[in-house]
Amino acid sequence: MEDAFISRSSGITDDPLSDVLSLLKPRGYQSSGIDAGGDWSFQFPQSNGFFCLALVSGHCWLSVNGVDEPVLLQAGEFAVLPHGPAFRAASDLAVAPVDFLSLMAEKVSGGILTWQGGGACLGLSAIFTFAGEHANILFEVLPTLIHIRDPEARVALQWYLERMMAVIRNPQPGWVLQGEYLAQMMLIEVLRLHMVGKRTDGVGWLFALANKQLSAAIAAMHERPGHRWTVQQLAERAGMSRSTFALRFKEQVGTSVMEYLIRWRMILAADRLVNSSDAVSSIALTLGYESESAFGFAFKREMGCSPRQYCRARASASKTSVSLEPGSETPSDVNHSSL
Repeated sequence: MEDAFISRSSGITDDPLSDVLSLLKPRGYQSSGIDAGGDWSFQFPQSNGFFCLALVSGHCWLSVNGVDEPVLLQAGEFAVLPHGPAFRAASDLAVAPVDFLSLMAEKVSGGILTWQGGGACLGLSAIFTFAGEHANILFEVLPTLIHIRDPEARVALQWYLERMMAVIRNPQPGWVLQGEYLAQMMLIEVLRLHMVGKRTDGVGWLFALANKQLSAAIAAMHERPGHRWTVQQLAERAGMSRSTFALRFKEQVGTSVMEYLIRWRMILAADRLVNSSDAVSSIALTLGYESESAFGFAFKREMGCSPRQYCRARASASKTSVSLEPGSETPSDVNHSSL
C-alpha cells in the first residue's frame, strides 16, 4: 500500500519541507544492521533509491561513483547517497570487494548481517525507493554524497540511530513499521541539517528554506497555492523590496518567483490527478485557474503532457510490475518537472 511520506492529515501547510515530503510516495524500504570483522570490502550496485549509512562503532572507507576522493566514515557519522550511485564500503579499499546484495539474499529479512565474525565495524544501512516524479523534486538539489560529521549534527541524529539498532536487534510486533518511521524521521533530520549547513552556498528551494525571509515567501505560496500572488505581495511577506526579493529568490532557488509558483501548482495538480477523484476543472479552480483550458496549457508546459494524458500514463505505470532491484526505474512516458 502506498502512503504519504510519514502519513499526516491531508492539506497544504505553511511548512514547505513537510509539504514536499508528504507528496513522496514510498514504494519500498529496507534496512539492515552490518557487523563486519577482519579485513572486509562490500560492493553496493547502483540503485534507484535513497541510501543512508550510519556507523555505530569502528570506521570504514567509502568510495562513491561520482565523488573524486574516498571518504573516511567514523563512528557516529552518517553518509547519505540521495541518487543511489554505486559505491564500496571497506575497512581497506585494497581488499577485493564482495557483492553485498548476494550476502543479503542469503539472510533472513531484518536483523544484523555478521561478516567474518564481526566486531570491527557496526553500521546501519537503510534504502528508500519512491514512486512518482515527486522524489526528483527534492533530491535533484542534493549532492551525490552528504557526509554528516559535525559533532552537534551527530548528537541530533544519535537518538534515531540508537532506536533503529534496538528495533533491528530485538524485533517486536510492529517492528517493521516502527523501523520505517524511525528511518523516515532520521532522513528528515539529515535533510534539515544539510539545509542549514549549506544555507550560504546551496542553490535550490531546499536551501532557501534556511533563509527566514525567502522561507516566508515560499511558505505563503505553499499555504495558498491558488491565490493570485504577485511578486510585490510575496516580497512584502519576505520583508524586502520587490527588486531585491526577485533577485535573491532567483539566486538562491535557481528559478524566478513566478516559475516556482507555477511549478508548485502543477506538482500539486499532478498529485491530485493520480491520488484523488477530483475533476480536472475542480483542480484548476482551486489552483488559481479560471478555465480548464488555461490550466491544461500550464500543466502541459510544465509536465510535458495534458492532464488526462498524465492520468493515463500513471495508470498504465501502476499496472506494470515495478522491480525493487538496483537500477530499476519506474516506467513512465511523461516528462517530470521539479522545483
